[in-house]
Amino acid sequence: MKNNRIFLLILLGLLLPVIAFAQTQRSDNFKNKYKLKEAVVLSRHNIRSPLSGNGSALGDMTSHKWTDWSAAPSELTSRGGALETMMGQFFRKWLVDQGLFPENHVPSSDEVNVYANSMQRTIATAQYFTSGFMPMANIRINHRFSPSKMDPVFCPQLTKVSPEFIEVAMKQINDMGGKKGIKGINESLEPNYALIAEVLDLKDSPAFKEGKIKGFDNYNTEIILEKWQEPRMKGSLKDANSASDAFILQYYEVPDTLEATFGHPVSREQMQAISKIKDVYGDVLFTAPVVAANVANPLLKYMFDELNSPDRKFTFLVGHDSNIASVAAALGVDDYVLPEAIEQKTPIGSKFVVEKWVDADGKEYGSINLVYQSVDQLRGMELLDLANPPMIVPLKLKGLEANADGLYSMSDLMARFEQAIRAYDSIPDSEPAL
Repeated sequence: MKNNRIFLLILLGLLLPVIAFAQTQRSDNFKNKYKLKEAVVLSRHNIRSPLSGNGSALGDMTSHKWTDWSAAPSELTSRGGALETMMGQFFRKWLVDQGLFPENHVPSSDEVNVYANSMQRTIATAQYFTSGFMPMANIRINHRFSPSKMDPVFCPQLTKVSPEFIEVAMKQINDMGGKKGIKGINESLEPNYALIAEVLDLKDSPAFKEGKIKGFDNYNTEIILEKWQEPRMKGSLKDANSASDAFILQYYEVPDTLEATFGHPVSREQMQAISKIKDVYGDVLFTAPVVAANVANPLLKYMFDELNSPDRKFTFLVGHDSNIASVAAALGVDDYVLPEAIEQKTPIGSKFVVEKWVDADGKEYGSINLVYQSVDQLRGMELLDLANPPMIVPLKLKGLEANADGLYSMSDLMARFEQAIRAYDSIPDSEPAL
């Protein structure tokens, strides 16, 4: 454990220049060189209750009772709503400071577009965000269907599937585990599985006593890739992901740490180890290049169109961690590490922010940042402003060269979007997509 802490301190030391650079982007010196022209934000919803409640298979994995959530299964909690309002307030202060909007601006429908997946947790996230973002504007939340129905733009479903596609996808997924493939992925998570079993007190659980789950040792995970369905799996990684997801959400939701961790003294490093199960689960299902190009295509097209809309200044899209993960993978975002975060890929409430800047000569530049509340900001319900901003981490794109200020030529960034969109066209399909 001591060595792990030393490693973490070293890692954070290496990251400090990156974090400092992200904040420098918002300095007076930067504003003298560039003017913000537009921002397109792809957001994950904020804190929700688990996808299933007490009495479900998840509930049977522990002898403890999960917290009494302030929302029904899969819905945004009251705490999540409050945190999202704070994030909206920060974005308002940032964009006013950058000169994109005046204070208390009431935008036209051409200037601001808010579009959410048609699930309660995403619609509610958009509503809370806009109440903090532009409280005077009564911004319309656009969603296409009645609540609790997935919108195809946000649903990470496979719309092209063939034997050739499955062969390529499975090779790319297996490559994540090295020579042992999927079994290697599971073996690398063995200590993480042991830790989640310990904090759940799995051996005292109804599922263990009834022989339903004796441990997370089914390493022959089965990946299921079917047309018009989200990628899914069977095996230990799926079972452990369900527990990891709920445990992390409970840690965010419940102020008392020991109550949140079922009485176990769990360190931040251990919480991150538990979250790694969830991070790997998302990587396996949604970030293999051919899978990402398949499931992210509708969102990539929508974001590309928004960035090309002449009158648009701000776009806020609310979806899920799978949306951010697949869009980032399809665009070729380089590996990154997130300081002050338990979830290392797509933290709860995180925002994938594409910014468009223009210099004094009229040349346009682009950048991508991942914006998220730190663990302390989440658990402490900290108010956000320019003096206490959320975490802002610049994301790098493989194969693209940034200038000295960390910005890409906007033409290069848009070309990367077009490349990611065209990748879908080359995916083999057994039959024409509808």
